[in-house]
Amino acid sequence: MWFNIGDSLNVERKAGGFMYKRVEELEKIIGDQIKIIRIRENLTQEELSARSKISKSALFNLENGRGATIRTLVSVLNTLGETAWLNNLAPDVPISPIQIMELGKPRQRVRRK
Repeated sequence: MWFNIGDSLNVERKAGGFMYKRVEELEKIIGDQIKIIRIRENLTQEELSARSKISKSALFNLENGRGATIRTLVSVLNTLGETAWLNNLAPDVPISPIQIMELGKPRQRVRRK
């Protein structure tokens, strides 16, 4: 089932939440949010890029959904004090107590059958 949320964002409802229809849409949403935070903090692109130790063009690309590296995203989020975003992007993966008992230690590799 497809439906629109907010700025005409097409998402599909999945059991665990929502899945974005296209990567480009998600890039645009993330860029828009970063731009809103930057402006709220009263920073120019030049100031934020200098503080984040990235090029102005890298920040421009991030804010406009034109692709960015993880390094650029992390640098900007750290500079803006938005580290909670990073925790949401890469939450700790719990290891079940049963797995610990069965394996003795957490698995490091995938086993082929």
